[in-house]
Amino acid sequence: MSAASNLRSEDQFLCPICLDVFTDPVTTSCGHNFCKNCISQHWDISVMYQCPMCKETFNTRPQLRVNTFISEMIAQFRREAQQKTSSSTSEQQAAKPREVPCDVCIGPRQKALTSCLVCQTSYCQTHLEPHLTVKGLKRHQLIDAVENLEGRMCMKHDKLLELFCKTDHTCVCMLCPVLDHKNHEFVPLKEEYEGKKAELKKTEAEIQHMIQKRRLKIQEIKDSVKMSKDAADREKAEGVQVFVVLKESVEQRMKELIKEIEDKQEATEKQAEGLIKDLEQEISELMKRSSEVEQLAHSEDHLHLLLSFSSLKAASPTKDWTEVRVRPPSYEGTVGRAVDQLEETIRKLMKKKLCEGVQLKKVQQYAVDVTLDPDTANSWLILSNDGKQVYCGDERKKFPDNPERFSDSPCVLGEQSFSSGRFYFEVQVKGKTDWTLGVARESINRKGKIPLRPQDGFWTVWLRNRNKYSACASPPVPLCLQPGPEKVGVFVDYEEGLVSFYDVGAAALIYSFTGCSFTHKLHPYFCPCHNDGGKNSAPLIICPVNQTESVND
Repeated sequence: MSAASNLRSEDQFLCPICLDVFTDPVTTSCGHNFCKNCISQHWDISVMYQCPMCKETFNTRPQLRVNTFISEMIAQFRREAQQKTSSSTSEQQAAKPREVPCDVCIGPRQKALTSCLVCQTSYCQTHLEPHLTVKGLKRHQLIDAVENLEGRMCMKHDKLLELFCKTDHTCVCMLCPVLDHKNHEFVPLKEEYEGKKAELKKTEAEIQHMIQKRRLKIQEIKDSVKMSKDAADREKAEGVQVFVVLKESVEQRMKELIKEIEDKQEATEKQAEGLIKDLEQEISELMKRSSEVEQLAHSEDHLHLLLSFSSLKAASPTKDWTEVRVRPPSYEGTVGRAVDQLEETIRKLMKKKLCEGVQLKKVQQYAVDVTLDPDTANSWLILSNDGKQVYCGDERKKFPDNPERFSDSPCVLGEQSFSSGRFYFEVQVKGKTDWTLGVARESINRKGKIPLRPQDGFWTVWLRNRNKYSACASPPVPLCLQPGPEKVGVFVDYEEGLVSFYDVGAAALIYSFTGCSFTHKLHPYFCPCHNDGGKNSAPLIICPVNQTESVND
């Protein structure tokens, strides 16, 4: 019997016994066709010679001859099927790695679409056709293409694995419960599959939860690294600032040291030059006298020698240079004094840094709970429900234009007012490119353009264009803050007339307004500035004060 072929009129050429395409087709006297081998085997085991189709009985066993017409038709259809298979094969793509290949293809093996559990074979689209059209093959169980079909059969009974033994936790065939797994608990594979699938979903949810926790941990670590980097940047900036001061101080002390040494050397050289000049003058005079003495010594005039001798003897005596010395200046202690001055500069810098940190902890004791006042908020602003956050939106809201509300500037006041004592609050400015913070007098002008100056009731600092910090004094005072603060602390001493701003992360003073004269209530002042197309969309956040160490005032 031949293998099944994908023929357009295949049903006309199927043997009724083997249900496959005729091999050596023969025709009985009753007109029915069979494979020669199929009908011969049928009559070999039958008592009567009977046609399997119409049940006509023959007295003697018929002589079978091959039906040449049907054989030629089958041969023709085989050739057509081969051509069709070749054409279809060329159009399909060969199986890629990790794809199940067709077990029937000759040459490049195509990708299998389906596996037959009965035939234990995987088929591509072309070779699957008989299972879709042939009556006997339609009863076969088809599944999506899989590898290792042998593994789906019971090794002991050569039957399909259809049950799951819950006692032994293994897949079994229908005979196993009767022969090898007596008194065990069984369920259909599908039922166990559904249960395990539910467990897998639960496991997947747990895994996803674990993944999420680890992602959060990664973010936490990244945030810690960023905080560490920011702290490192601040320390580097402060270190650079300190060492710039030290460098300038060292250079100044070095200049002073060199000048002191050079001044002493210059004085020594001047002294030596004076002495040399005096000595050269005396040498000149002595050489002149020596010449006169020599001339007189060679004179033959007795009277002239005697008269001149007295005048030469009367010449002024020369200076006694025996004890005259040019002594090198003493430099003892010069370098030591310069080093002492440098050490004093370092001590002052360290004391200033320490004092700022201690000072921040002191003022944090005066922390107050501040919330935003929605009645003062400009119509562009969006406030959180708890009154702790504010940012500038994309649209102007329709709010009542009450006297307390800022009409043009995107700012808002704190609900709380202070007319005595000390108070302190902290605001997160992280991620913003522009902002203004501080305190404002309750009686300030809130309509139109507002100048942020102390004489107009505002004591504030601001950031503009990401890196330009200023104290809004009159005139404004540029501030060097690199890197800039992520959280700003604002401290007010009403009676002292002091408003101070701190970089909380660096525990460093940013700027102080001193000598202020407060006569009205003060409110915290917040301005997140305009959204700038989303670049400045981060909110100003009023934060709880985290005082890590108590410091007695």
